[in-house]
Amino acid sequence: MDIIITGLFLGGTYALIAMGLNLQYGVARIMNLANGEMLVVGAFTAFALYSGAAVSPFLTIFIVAPVAYLLNWLIYRIMLRPLVTRAKSRGMLEQDAILTTFGLSFVMVGLMIWVFGGDYFSYSYLARPVVLFGDNYGLNRLSAFIGAVILCTALYIWLNHSRAGMAIRAVAVSPKSARLVGIDVPKLSARAFALGGAVTAVGGAVISTFLTLDASTGVLFTMKALIIVIMGGVGDVRGTIVAALVLGVGETLVASLIDPGLTLATAYALFILILLFRPQGLFGRKSA
Repeated sequence: MDIIITGLFLGGTYALIAMGLNLQYGVARIMNLANGEMLVVGAFTAFALYSGAAVSPFLTIFIVAPVAYLLNWLIYRIMLRPLVTRAKSRGMLEQDAILTTFGLSFVMVGLMIWVFGGDYFSYSYLARPVVLFGDNYGLNRLSAFIGAVILCTALYIWLNHSRAGMAIRAVAVSPKSARLVGIDVPKLSARAFALGGAVTAVGGAVISTFLTLDASTGVLFTMKALIIVIMGGVGDVRGTIVAALVLGVGETLVASLIDPGLTLATAYALFILILLFRPQGLFGRKSA
């Protein structure tokens, strides 16, 4: 039971990390390799506000979310929208987006090192035990898991039961068809990219309560998010959540029963199996 609960806590964290990339890649068609750096920005902001003004990281998200939304909207409009306009195919867009956001990730790392320094940072918040099913768990991890559940549930309901959410889903399925029913695809793509960045930054603020980070750790989160998005199915929120939980439990099982050093290998092994036997992802649809 301890392994399952720990794995679910980890999976909930992964879902929060991957949700933003799923929106950016599934709707805006941008494979954002600077996604992890946006997460670290959110974590740095929570750390700075808590250390400097004793602001709760869970209140910090109300500052982080709108600022990250605006920043990502500007990044899309200034840097990425021209790539979308000139791309003659989705393959060309993905290639250009990967190269551009790869460079952006280095720029963001350099700026964070300049502003915050290159040292690791962490702080103690809700770092006390809570008993579940006879075992002790960190209250900060439990709080982060609950926060991830609330955010993922709210996002899922909004995407599936609101007019704006259904428009975003329509763009994710077929941008050309979405235009035929009057949906402003460029505007909605910019909003989806900005929303994805805001979700990622909020995830960073939440996980900063129990993880030690530095300016260069974003690449690890980008790779984990990419694995989860591909496993779950690009553009499918439900698939992202399930894939994140599967990955979290799988890594915890391997770390507890075999060797903690094999957790990353486990993630990539699951990724390879999905690509070999179900390349469209757990909930994705086969191409026509």
